[in-house]
Amino acid sequence: MKVDSLILKDFRNYEGVQITPGPGMNVFIGSNAQGKTNIVEALHLCCVGRSHRTSRDDEMIRWEQPFGRVTVRAAQQDGTHEVTIILARGQKKKKNIKIGERKAERIGELFGHLCGVLFSPEDLLIIKGGPAERRRFLDMLLSQLSTVYFYHLQRYAKALSERNAVLREVSQKPSLRPTLDPWDEMLAQYGAEVAARRMEATEHLSRLAASEHRHLTDGKEELTLRYVSAFRDTEDVRQKMLEQLFASREDDIRRQTTGCGIHRDDISIRINGKETRVFGSQGQQRSAVLSLKMAQLSFMAERKGENPILLLDDVMSELDMNRRLALGERISQIQTFVTCTDISDLGDTGNGVLFQVEKGMLTQK
Repeated sequence: MKVDSLILKDFRNYEGVQITPGPGMNVFIGSNAQGKTNIVEALHLCCVGRSHRTSRDDEMIRWEQPFGRVTVRAAQQDGTHEVTIILARGQKKKKNIKIGERKAERIGELFGHLCGVLFSPEDLLIIKGGPAERRRFLDMLLSQLSTVYFYHLQRYAKALSERNAVLREVSQKPSLRPTLDPWDEMLAQYGAEVAARRMEATEHLSRLAASEHRHLTDGKEELTLRYVSAFRDTEDVRQKMLEQLFASREDDIRRQTTGCGIHRDDISIRINGKETRVFGSQGQQRSAVLSLKMAQLSFMAERKGENPILLLDDVMSELDMNRRLALGERISQIQTFVTCTDISDLGDTGNGVLFQVEKGMLTQK
C-alpha cells in the first residue's frame, strides 16, 4: 500500500496543501505547534474515520471555517483508492465520507481503503491505561481489516446501550422485565462473534509480538498477550453469555447497568510472566508498546497481503538507539510518515523525503 497524494483544505492550521509523499520514509520536521502532527492525524482519519487526538470534528476544522476536507489517494494491489472526508462545523452535523465519487452511507464502508498503523506517545496507555484502551487497540486493528467485525461491534454497542436504558425503566416499573429478553439475545449473538475474533487475533498477535520483543531485548525478555474474558474457555460463548445475563439481571436492575459481557474484557500484557502495567519499568513498557506496534504491522500485512502505511507521531525521540535501530530495520520496506522536531531524532533510521513544517506551510527539502 502506498499513499500517492494527500490534500488538506481548511484542516487544522492548513488553509490548503497538497503533499506527494515518497514511497519510503517521509519526515515532517519543525518546531512544536507548527502542524506536523496534523499530517499524521489526517492520514489516520482516513484510515479509521476518527482522530486519535479528539472526538470533536470542530477541532479539526481551521479557525472560523465552516468545513474542513481531507483527501487521500492510495495505490493497493487491486488498484487506486480515493477517500475524502468532509468535516462540518456544528455538533449536529456528521462527517461526510466519499469513496471515490460515491458517498458512503455508513462509516464502515471506509475501512480497507487505507490501512495504517499509528504509533504515538499516547500509545503507552495501551499498557498503562485501563481495559478500554486495550480493547480499543484490538477493535481498531480488526475493524480496519473487516467491516463485518466493525458492524458486529456496532450492533453490540447499540444493544448494550438499549439494554441499559431498559434497565433504568425496569427499576421504576418491574413489569417491564420481559422486555430485556430481546436485548440479551442481541448482546449474546454479537458478543459471541466479537469475542471469537478478538481471541483469535490476540493469540496470533501474542506470537508475533513475542518474536519482535525477543529480537528487541536480545532474548532477555518474553512478552505474552492473553485475552481475559469470562467466556475465554467456553465452547458456546453465546449460550454462556445468555446464562450470565439472566443470572445477573437482578443485580443489573439494581445498578441500572449491564455488568457482564465483552465490554468488560481485557488483554493481559506480560513480560517474563509479570503484568507489564503493574511491574514493568518505563523502558519495559515502551519496549512492549513498540513490539505490539511491530506485531500489528505484521498482522495487517499478513491479512491484507501488503504492508499498511506507518504513522510515527513524535516517537523517535522517545526511543533509545537500540529501539530506533530495531524500528528502522522493520520499516525499510514500508511507506512511513514521521514527525520530529530535530533530524537527529531519526538516528540511523534514514532520512527519506524531508518536509519542513512552519505555521501550516510545507516546504520539501
